Parts: sequence; structure tokens; C-alpha cells
Amino acid sequence: MRRICAVNRIARPVSGTLLRRLALTSIIANVGIVVTGGAVRLTASGLGCPTWPRCTDDSYVTTPEMGVYGVIEFGNRMLTFAVGLIALATLLAVLAHRPRRRGLLPLAVGVFLGIPAQAVIGGITVLTNLNPWVVGLHFLASMAVIAAAYALWRRIGDPDGPTVATVPTPLRTLARVTTGVSVAVLVIGTWVTGSGPHAGDHGAARNGLDPESISQVHADAVFLLIGLSVALIFAFRAVGAQRATRAAIVLLAVELGQGVIGFVQYFTHVPALLVGAHMLGSCLVLLATLSVQWSTRERQPVTPAPQATPADTATPVPVTA
Repeated sequence: MRRICAVNRIARPVSGTLLRRLALTSIIANVGIVVTGGAVRLTASGLGCPTWPRCTDDSYVTTPEMGVYGVIEFGNRMLTFAVGLIALATLLAVLAHRPRRRGLLPLAVGVFLGIPAQAVIGGITVLTNLNPWVVGLHFLASMAVIAAAYALWRRIGDPDGPTVATVPTPLRTLARVTTGVSVAVLVIGTWVTGSGPHAGDHGAARNGLDPESISQVHADAVFLLIGLSVALIFAFRAVGAQRATRAAIVLLAVELGQGVIGFVQYFTHVPALLVGAHMLGSCLVLLATLSVQWSTRERQPVTPAPQATPADTATPVPVTA
């Protein structure tokens, strides 16, 4: 009897609350590893472990001779396992949840598989001596995983009924355009990073773009994003979409904060601390953008199937002539 009770406890379905907390933890962990990855680059520890998947040709772990740079780089690699375990726990929780929720499993699998994919790209950055284009791809891969983790978190909180729009179609299109510009800002930001200092190692190459020119392109894209966000606020407010309006206001506030950090770091010759804050801000801009996109629609609760009436289930009475 005790053994049966123990098995029942292990097989107990995962609650929706626990599942959503795990998904939120996955978002936080993936944002955290972006920040720690930035610390690796900003401390010139990108080649602290000069090879991959080993730390040296003869060791999978850092050695005392490698000093603090090896510790920083190896520590960031170890954090990848922690983030992967959180993603695995979330995936198992999705599988254990009852009733089974459609749409959750592909997102959970995407987050889980995105962790090793992102790690492989990180390994390629080491093997290519911190090629700036690969380093940028490494950052964008992390953004993709964060987006998938956010989608999973929001999907867990939604019912499983049909999706309905909360704003008119033109405003949904405007929100999609804003999301596209936000992604473009992130991509161009990696070009700016690849053209300036903080290459991750003193001998790492730069992408050859003129830092001043590409920074201006980045600033122009940011101004466009801010303009679109302001337009969303007024448009959402005009149609009475309060939830979407609040999401757009949050997006604008995050963009303005990120913009201030960007301008200050540019005019103060890109100090490492501000660059780290800017990387965190990039994650917050992405999350705020996705929040706006999510606010333009909502899912309805599942409508239960109509039950048969007694007249429908009654045994037919034969008619006699």
C-alpha cells in the first residue's frame, strides 16, 4: 500500500500554477545568461577557455594557469547547464500536466532544444576566435529562446478556446510592424557591438563597419520604434483597448530608458558597465514588444459540448398503423 501511494504521489499531475512559475523562471534564467554572457565579453574573457567543448585541449574545466578569465568563461558555460535543467523541468511539467494542453508542448520543446543550439553557436564563436558576426548570431539566438519562453509563459495563462482580436485589424498590423522594427533594432545593435570595443578578447577582430555610421543607423531605427510605440498608445486608447494601451506604455517606457543608456554609453566612450545594462535593456525591450503583440488578441475559454436532451436520448416509440 505504501508503494502504491508513493507512485501516486510521483505521478500526480502538475498544477497550472507550478507550470507557469517554471515558465517564468525559464524566462528569467535565459535573460540572466544573456547578462552573464555580456560580462564574459566585457571583461575580455571570451577566450578564457580557448577551445570548445573542452576548456583546454587537455581539460574540460578551467585550470589555475588560466586565471580569472578562464573562471569567468567557464562559469558562463556552467550556467548553460542550469538554464537547460530549468527548460527540461518545464518540458517535463508540460508533459505531466493534466488535462494535456494543446500548443504547450511545441513551445516547451523549442525552448529546451534552443539551449543546446545556443550553446553550440557559443562554441563556434570560440572556435572562430570571436568572429563578430558569429557573436552577434549568438546573442540573437538567445533572444529567440527568450521569445519562445515568453510565448510559453503567456500560453500557459491563456485558455484553450479560439483566439479573438481585441483591437481592429489595422492596429494589429501596426503592432506587427512595431515588432518587426524592434527585431531590426536588436539586429542592428549587434552590428554596432561588432564594430566597437569590448570584442571579448584583446586580439579579436571587428566587423569592419564604421562605428559612427552604424551607430547612427541604429539610432534612426530606435527613433522609428519609439514613434511607432507612441502611435500605438494613441491608437489603442482611441478604440478603448485598455490592456493593449498599458502594454504599449510599458514598451515606450522601456525604450526610453534603453535609449538613454545607449546615448550615455555612446558619448562616454562605451563603458563596460553601461554596455551590460544596455544588454539587459535589449531583453526587456523584446519582452515588452511581445507583451504588446500578445495584448492585441485573447483566447476564449473552451465552450463545453452541448449535452443531449432527454428527448434526444429517449427510445423511439414504434408507430403502429
